Amino acid sequence: MPRVKTGIVRRRRHKKVLKQAKGFFSGRRKHFRKAKEQLEHSLVYAYRDRRQKKRDFKKLWIIRINAACRLNDINYSRFMNGLKLANIELDRKILADMAMNDAEAFASLVAKAKDALAA
Repeated sequence: MPRVKTGIVRRRRHKKVLKQAKGFFSGRRKHFRKAKEQLEHSLVYAYRDRRQKKRDFKKLWIIRINAACRLNDINYSRFMNGLKLANIELDRKILADMAMNDAEAFASLVAKAKDALAA
């Protein structure tokens, strides 16, 4: 049997990696070895940051809710506890949006939370 050379297979593999490395800086997009190393790191960063993005948004929503709560003379933890006692099930994303765009509705939620805490 004749010997099989890797020409076509190797070229396809290199082209696939270099295509994914498009947009990388300098030799990291042109040279296969550097592109492959950078691509492996990039995929790790992408995987990690897809999870980290969720954490970052939750932090942002909590900061916005807390700021709006303090304008209504209550802190974040007491407000969330009051909502739970009042059986109001709104997630932090919706609450943060209400705090920014609909202050009157948010103030009514704060009033309901305060009533639930007092009872």
